[in-house]
Amino acid sequence: MDYMIRAIDKKKTFRIFMVKSTDTVEEARLHHNTSPTASAALGRTLTAGLMMGYMLKNEKDRLTININGGGPIGTLLVVSDNQGHVKGYVENPDVNLDLKENGKLNVGGAVGTNGKITVLTDIGMKEPYGGSTDLTTGEIGEDIASYYWISEQQQSAVALGVLVDVDYHIKSAGGFIVQPLPFIEEEDLTKLENALGKMKSVSDYFDNDDDVEDIARKIFSDFEIEITDKIPVSFKCDCSEERMASALLSLGKEELKDIIEEDQKIETVCHFCNKKYLFEGEKLVNLFENLK
Repeated sequence: MDYMIRAIDKKKTFRIFMVKSTDTVEEARLHHNTSPTASAALGRTLTAGLMMGYMLKNEKDRLTININGGGPIGTLLVVSDNQGHVKGYVENPDVNLDLKENGKLNVGGAVGTNGKITVLTDIGMKEPYGGSTDLTTGEIGEDIASYYWISEQQQSAVALGVLVDVDYHIKSAGGFIVQPLPFIEEEDLTKLENALGKMKSVSDYFDNDDDVEDIARKIFSDFEIEITDKIPVSFKCDCSEERMASALLSLGKEELKDIIEEDQKIETVCHFCNKKYLFEGEKLVNLFENLK
């Protein structure tokens, strides 16, 4: 089962968000039929979205990550909340590039660096707030760390990993975000940097049955890690027939009338989960009556 933890070192000098997201990323892959490269790009963004959403304060708050670096994969869009729910899609799910020289999937090449990462937070105010920064590598993790530093002046280490098996299913996925807290002493900051520098590939930590808590204590073995919270996570789309009807109504009376007269039916598809909604017969009549 996928789940996420919030933790802190005993001296309260840094905090950790860490998640195992294998099943969540696999469900996204099944919804979108992604290629290995697209699976890795979307999976990393979903994993980051889960942890960033976990930082939100209220149940109704929403966080949106939009990444477009001008690469062949197009736009990556992920939406999450603080309850461990996430949804997302990639504009071009079929993109698959040759492996890099080190044998890794070329996520950076697919995403590109000629563009921006935008993070928006919706807390129920008139407009969402957030920021946007230039992409640095297109590898997602480094770009999110850069966003935190430039937009929020928050030093962060972001590690994201997705292992795709030979049959394209997700073998493992997970990651963490570590953020030093105010007044961290230089000695502890150096110890933290050393711990991160000694890490193996983040995917390797999640490619087994280890508990997330054990992984956190293994990576940060020089510190006493205290787990403060733990929640299950999952891919969850909140689309519905009512939402799709509202979207159709926004087209306007004339355009909707033309569609109805030409096709006698309307089919809509949710970007996030690819679920289809068909409006015909009585449903279509009711839709048009609501527009009147």
